[in-house]
Amino acid sequence: MTMDALKDILVDLGIPEHEITETALLRKDLQLDSTETVDISLGLKRRFGVNVKLESRKDMTLKDVCEMVEQAIATTATAT
Repeated sequence: MTMDALKDILVDLGIPEHEITETALLRKDLQLDSTETVDISLGLKRRFGVNVKLESRKDMTLKDVCEMVEQAIATTATAT
């Protein structure tokens, strides 16, 4: 579910679907800049209602991003 939503967001940003894999790095492999990572964060917030910060110095894989989103969803669910 999370990977599918992330894939939709990346395709909307113009990333070719064949480049979108769990092991792809946001900056190194997908060549995303800071503006595009903010767009991804906003897209994830719209879809799942959670805040995830992707603007750190550490390059993240798409699997890392999905895990962050799922952890944020779980944290939000237990807080309510």
